Amino acid sequence: MLDLDGCIERVCKYELLTESEVAQLCLRLKEILMDTPNVPKIQSPVTVVGDIHGQFADLMELFRVGGPCPHTNYLFLGDYVDRGSNSLETILLLICLSVRYPERITLLRGNHETRQITQVYGF
Repeated sequence: MLDLDGCIERVCKYELLTESEVAQLCLRLKEILMDTPNVPKIQSPVTVVGDIHGQFADLMELFRVGGPCPHTNYLFLGDYVDRGSNSLETILLLICLSVRYPERITLLRGNHETRQITQVYGF
């Protein structure tokens, strides 16, 4: 059984998860995303977050100022990776939070989550 709170705590300390943990997280997130409509209903009030681009410290500051999960609803508009030096930590934390609090975190796909962009810029 995956310890989501432990994973969140470790990622917040810049510690990477094991390959097995990441695989389990991806499977669980896939199930959530498959059940999410193309136009999801989101409980207000909600904090809308634009491009993060791997800026993990900025993401942590956002949660400090805006309020931690599950006390605040968040809508992330995509573009989670690229440019910043902590893309992996950024997307791992968002995946962990989305799996742990699916009613509080909504992840939308930006252009950096498409095959074309990742083939050109990598991840």
